[in-house]
Amino acid sequence: MPKYFVLDTNVLLHNSEAVSSFADNYVVLPMTVIEELDRFKSHSDELGRNARRVVRELDALREKGTLSKGVVMDNGGTLMIVLEEGKAKIAGMDMSVPDNRILSVAYALHQEGNVVIFVSKDINARLKADALGLDVMDFEKQKVNFDELYTGYRKILVPGEVINTIYAAKEADGEGLDLLINEFVLLVDEVDEKHSALTRVNKQGKMIPLSQPETVWHLHARSKEQRMALELLMDPEVSLVTLVGQAGTGKTLLAVAAGLELVVNQDRYDRVLVSRPIIPMGKDIGFLPGNKDDKMASWMQPIFDNLTYLLNLGMKGKEDSGESIKKKIDKMIQDNILELEAITYIRGRSIPKQFVIIDEAQNLTPHEVKTIISRSGEGTKMVLTGDPSQIDNPYLDSSSNGLTYTVERMKGQAMHGHVTLRKSERSGLAAAAAEFL
Repeated sequence: MPKYFVLDTNVLLHNSEAVSSFADNYVVLPMTVIEELDRFKSHSDELGRNARRVVRELDALREKGTLSKGVVMDNGGTLMIVLEEGKAKIAGMDMSVPDNRILSVAYALHQEGNVVIFVSKDINARLKADALGLDVMDFEKQKVNFDELYTGYRKILVPGEVINTIYAAKEADGEGLDLLINEFVLLVDEVDEKHSALTRVNKQGKMIPLSQPETVWHLHARSKEQRMALELLMDPEVSLVTLVGQAGTGKTLLAVAAGLELVVNQDRYDRVLVSRPIIPMGKDIGFLPGNKDDKMASWMQPIFDNLTYLLNLGMKGKEDSGESIKKKIDKMIQDNILELEAITYIRGRSIPKQFVIIDEAQNLTPHEVKTIISRSGEGTKMVLTGDPSQIDNPYLDSSSNGLTYTVERMKGQAMHGHVTLRKSERSGLAAAAAEFL
């Protein structure tokens, strides 16, 4: 028996390919969804672009038949646009609310004896549908299992001679261990746990000792995970690095330190480009005065905090004032060593030979992350950092955001490396807050 998937507007705005994701079944779009797409299509953001893609796809289907009766798509499914007028009114629900009108279509199809599944990324809409006795689901095409997310490293107990081989021959065979390229392996002696070796898997599948420095731009790795992160950040062969971890684990600080080292001291890249989604935590404060740079300064304050900390590390033992640190940062921006950019303006760019840091990437959709990474030009390194447990985008969660999706999809690729950082190094208070609050 065919299933009727009734799609909420937010599903199409989240992923414009959702219409063609339910093969051999009916995809139902209530007229309210079309009206809401019409309101979004003029927007210049990702929602507007997705709305326009969906509208164009629907128009192409219209040329094949009558959408009100159903048009067969290339995947074998049938798309229908349904008017709410004449459908069952649901007692106790205000039909002036768009969500309720969409639900009325799903409820009417259900009353007719069809197998109906209401698809929405809005939790409240799913709760309403469930209360009406409808089957509900989130759109899961680009979801991963966060609880089983690739961490980028593992610990293995081995005989002591294997560790001795690592130190003597500088490599050990990883055959039979199902290791991934750029995965880190902590080898621990079965007899003496203090006898260990931290290794990384190369393209030949062999475990080799780490080769990159432990100290970058006066910043020293405080944990094995930070050491792994620096190994990836400093390796020119790894052009995409993903760092996942809770607040205070040093994700952004390590990325900025590596970027400064590679741009200023090693001249490997032309500049450090830092960007982050413009999504507020809590109620938005509204209009910000000034030009683009003035507005960006408020959103980029966490980056300035990291820069100040790193520059202060370099000034230890030297007499200098906080004002001179600010002047150093301003000079970096003026000299085009450091560039701060809004995510909005990255689309359409080609970014060659730059060290790009996308902070708070957990607030981006998989499609947005794909768009950003595809901006990489020749010689560019892309670093995505974020904490999937702190998401401010209302339609994303720890399993559906662009950061975790990238980690899972790119693992095992030679140009990609990933580390999940677990220990907070910011302060004892920050570590306690991350663990207990």
